[in-house]
Amino acid sequence: MKFDVVVGNPPYHQSKENTRDNPIYNYFYDLSEKIGGKYCLISPARFLFNAGSTNKSWNKKMLSDKHIKVEFYEQDSSKLFPNTDIKGGVAILYRDNSKNFRAIGDEIGTFTVFEELSSIVRKVTNLTIDTLDTIISAQGIYKFTTKIYKDYPDLRSKLSTNTVGTGVFSTLNNIVFFVNKPNDGYEYIAILGRYENKRVIRYIRKDYINEPYGFDKWKVILPKANGSGSLGEVLSSPTVGKPLLGFTQTFISIGAFNTQIEAENALKYLKSKFARTMLGILKITQDNLKDKWKKVPIQSFISPSDIDWDKDITEIDKQLYLKYNLDENEINFIESNVKEMN
Repeated sequence: MKFDVVVGNPPYHQSKENTRDNPIYNYFYDLSEKIGGKYCLISPARFLFNAGSTNKSWNKKMLSDKHIKVEFYEQDSSKLFPNTDIKGGVAILYRDNSKNFRAIGDEIGTFTVFEELSSIVRKVTNLTIDTLDTIISAQGIYKFTTKIYKDYPDLRSKLSTNTVGTGVFSTLNNIVFFVNKPNDGYEYIAILGRYENKRVIRYIRKDYINEPYGFDKWKVILPKANGSGSLGEVLSSPTVGKPLLGFTQTFISIGAFNTQIEAENALKYLKSKFARTMLGILKITQDNLKDKWKKVPIQSFISPSDIDWDKDITEIDKQLYLKYNLDENEINFIESNVKEMN
């Protein structure tokens, strides 16, 4: 049986105990396409940004389908569904077999709410070779070594994984993590994390922690989750990390620099309105992980380079606008929609 039009608000996930809810709204899109020449459905919007738990190949199919267009998008789902928080917002999609629209992800590979943003992405992409995600750490790169379990067998019951997780400063306080370096003849390293809702440094024996790439380098450290995903929001206190400073799963790092000045220049770049505009293309939830930075071009952070990093952030933005040939309308869009960071 074929229907002329399919209209609906399908259930968006299947709840399971003790695990992540699996999205199912994608099946309703596929079914609607099979049984009707047209459909109009409302659903979570994360897939429009190739985010969320739907299959990436399915996301790509939807973004490249020229018969689909986004009729409506709202990032704040509670405006439509009170007391409901759907990360990434909701969208109404219309599909018509008989019409050809411009594919949602045409040219830039993702949906954008603003035409100015699409224009900016096209210009920047054409002048970009490498992007910032290639120098960003994965989540949870610091792991406990087997040595810690040999010395403290009981920790196996306290730790669910080997990852230096978010809550380890509480779980292992004064067991292997200490406020001050013990004077016991062992070598200790510093780990950045959170304790009682504050950023703190704790010390742990060096032989209890693996040493991932970048541990002995300068880097920029920032939270793996930040804000709500609104375009132009500030980053939560990114900071320069010294060599031999690690961090818990709460954080990620950018770069593995040989000098402090490179890390400081990278920090300035992250605070620029330009960089955070490019981040906002894919970051539509609080998640701040490396795949969200795929549209942010890498810069040369050494001095001298094509950007004068000695300038303040406002002047750095002006240089970046010039570098990527942004016009007055595009610059005004960024300046009006992105919050300033000092």
